[in-house]
Amino acid sequence: MVVGELTEEVEMLVIGGGPGGYVAAIRAAQLGMRVTLVEKDEIGGVCLNRGCIPSKALIVAAEDYAAGQKPKVPGIAHAVTLDFTKVQVWKDSVVRQMTQGVDTLLKGNKVTVVKGEAFFVSPTEVRVMTETEAHNYRFKRCIIATGSRPAELRSLPYGGRVLTSTEALALPEVPTRLAIVGGGYIGVELGQAYAKFGAKVTILEGTGSILPNLDPIATRFVARGLKEWGVEVYTNALAKSVSSTEDGVRLVYDANGEDRAVEADYVLVTVGRRPNTDGLELQAAGIATDDHGLIPVDSTGQTKAAGVYAIGDVVAGAALAHKASYEGKVAAEAAAGQRVAVDYACMPTVVFSDPEIATVGLDEKAAEAKCGKAITGRFPYAANGRAVSMGAGVGFVKLVADAASGVLVGAQVVGAEASNLVAELGLAIEMNATLEDVALTIHAHPTLPEIVMEAADVALGTPIHIVTR
Repeated sequence: MVVGELTEEVEMLVIGGGPGGYVAAIRAAQLGMRVTLVEKDEIGGVCLNRGCIPSKALIVAAEDYAAGQKPKVPGIAHAVTLDFTKVQVWKDSVVRQMTQGVDTLLKGNKVTVVKGEAFFVSPTEVRVMTETEAHNYRFKRCIIATGSRPAELRSLPYGGRVLTSTEALALPEVPTRLAIVGGGYIGVELGQAYAKFGAKVTILEGTGSILPNLDPIATRFVARGLKEWGVEVYTNALAKSVSSTEDGVRLVYDANGEDRAVEADYVLVTVGRRPNTDGLELQAAGIATDDHGLIPVDSTGQTKAAGVYAIGDVVAGAALAHKASYEGKVAAEAAAGQRVAVDYACMPTVVFSDPEIATVGLDEKAAEAKCGKAITGRFPYAANGRAVSMGAGVGFVKLVADAASGVLVGAQVVGAEASNLVAELGLAIEMNATLEDVALTIHAHPTLPEIVMEAADVALGTPIHIVTR
């Protein structure tokens, strides 16, 4: 029962404590604002608690276990056992370390944290509800960073053995059989991880390919990796219904007009995310959402309501933690009166599959549309000494440049540590580096980043370690 209602004046109010919200709050505090951050669940949001961090911890654990099952070097044999309960305890300790770190950062920057659920009551006021009280905050500036949640299929309502990624990350045991609806990055990452732990995994993807938004050449490498671990992938497969069986569930799906079924212990649904805007009472602030529930904003994150900004998964664009953090900085700086604007030219995308995929900037088709003519250079992992000695000779680096100027405009990496290699390429694009700049940058030997240098040499027509036509 609500027992009281108070009103407090605040300079900057941030709604949501995920990677967009807490970064925005800290940046606003650095700029001299008195900041109050409202979070209804855990500081760190989905990313730190139920997404990026726990999933990557499980992926690392799965790779560790897999290395014992299939050593890369002949002559080495391991006797490995799996205690999944201990793995989950370790994963939770990683999450706890990261969230406690964010708590410390907020305290260190004198950000006031309020636990509760916020909704607008006017263009300049928000009410925060807890179990015992209602507290109103009248703000000068506000940043909405409420994130998103898993989208639900009407035919597969969540509950019981039908899981979101949140429940899939917290399973008490490795399922014997796991069915996954959706072959995007979440389905592929978790499917491959559980396959390495020993589960029999089936992925149903409604389009013609897994990871449908990525280059088909890149996704072929991942498809081979899935097959290597026994993952069955069915494309153009649309889930229709799920029913309980004696020891699990039966998932019926349509495959080219024919009903088929797969039985599993659990069904994991990963068909996208929906923005958390429906409970904010945005109409009270004079803000309308689009047909997808997203908040329209300008290049600074400013909404149609004066002084109110929106960032991250509640605005257009990919639902990426680093995108939210970047937008949080821009919005905080704009709210402080600085002349800033978002620029997504160097926004990387990473899939933590095996092998990893990472992209930044424009692909070849987009580059040709923008530049008129593009040139590319591609170098394989198989010709890199470090990759081969790691047992990771699968993949490539592809660079895309403006043919007239040689300026790098895009890159794609498929292979071991792609998530790390893409940072160098993002910096090169940000700095307007040319292919010659990249080729002339001395890279240590033997290292994976040499592949970047070699790809630039290929584009320039001066390859050393491969023969091209």
